[in-house]
Amino acid sequence: MSDDLFAPSAPYEPLAARVRPRSLQEFRGQEHLLEIGKPLQQAIAGGQLHSMLLWGPPGVGKTTLARMLASHAGAEFIALSAVLGGVKDIREAVAQAQQYRASGKPTILFVDEVHRFNKAQQDAFLPYVEDGTLIFIGATTENPSFELNNALLSRCRVYKLRSLEVKNLVGVLRQALSTIESEALSDGQLQRLAEGADGDARRAINLLEVALDLGSELDSRQDEEAMDAILTEVLQGSLRRFDKGGDIFYDQISALHKAIRGSSPDAALYWFCRMLDGGCDPLYIARRLVRMASEDIGNADPRGLSLSMDAWQVQERLGSPEGELALAQAVLYLACAPKSNAVYTAYNAASELVAQNPSDEVPLHLRNAPTSLAREMDHGADYRYAHDEPGSYAAGENYFPEAFSTSRFYFPTENGLEARIADKLERLREADKKSTIRRY
Repeated sequence: MSDDLFAPSAPYEPLAARVRPRSLQEFRGQEHLLEIGKPLQQAIAGGQLHSMLLWGPPGVGKTTLARMLASHAGAEFIALSAVLGGVKDIREAVAQAQQYRASGKPTILFVDEVHRFNKAQQDAFLPYVEDGTLIFIGATTENPSFELNNALLSRCRVYKLRSLEVKNLVGVLRQALSTIESEALSDGQLQRLAEGADGDARRAINLLEVALDLGSELDSRQDEEAMDAILTEVLQGSLRRFDKGGDIFYDQISALHKAIRGSSPDAALYWFCRMLDGGCDPLYIARRLVRMASEDIGNADPRGLSLSMDAWQVQERLGSPEGELALAQAVLYLACAPKSNAVYTAYNAASELVAQNPSDEVPLHLRNAPTSLAREMDHGADYRYAHDEPGSYAAGENYFPEAFSTSRFYFPTENGLEARIADKLERLREADKKSTIRRY
């Protein structure tokens, strides 16, 4: 051992890199792709690798799988990061691939975070994927249909990778300990780490590495209580998976919305707490609750909208934790309230009619008449003031342009207050039919 304090030391390599699986036998999870008979497994076994997109959340093995595919096929592996790379890097990678091809070796070009490349950068791959210069494998956490151009998508198969189950993560952690020849953690402690990793193998190994560093002075597994305390500290700041603006974000708000629409208060509260636990801005949820109150409850219970607005205001004025409790109250109320999408449907139907037709003039009897000139032009002429009519309703009157006089958009349901609204509107329509005064 050198006594020179200034002698260069070996570069640090994260534990996740040191214990990365080297073969498909060591790979954990993604059985829906890699079990015998599954599509990707068949392509690997048949030696027929193709350009593909590996789509899934962080830490599920996209990079590792790409490396193993290259190794299995005996292909050269070139890796690019779309976060740091550009067209120049793509050209250099293509030049390398062309050299490998000339010597008879296939090349896999792996692009991490490929959704961060713009359209021009994505197009730069196309000729070389098309002529077989390289096999393209892109990794993305975002929905390829939204983030990648159609030309690239049409040349790749998309494989959806899933979050790892706890049993898979326990296997990853055991494999990591075996690789570094450590028995520092018990099975129960590995289970705790796996649960805290929230489906992310990289996070699981990083948590393990921190725990091992903090417990380096412990005598193997003899001091299990001390290691339990270390794990509590390590896991304390570990948040659930939540990627603001990404697929997971929109999947969770979709689940919350659908639970409320489906009148499942417990599930709605679960997704609400999941989003808060993942770091979602409560004000975003407040805004979405207001939308749900109009879209899915509407006039079946108009109090839902008022309560949602009140909860939003509490969140703005008081902050946490009072605001979150008010939002939880709104979540539960909306989930339990009678449901109606009649307002939402009516609004969409009216909007479509307006968009597809010319701008009809306002009928004369409905026009404003603030001046003598307007009155001379018959603005407001023959208008029937509803409050002067029996029951404050001008039976037979029409408030549409003549071309749309029979249009109807709003069909109240039989749920909640809308049942009474429906009864009233039906009575008014009957009065219209019987009226001897008819417009149009």
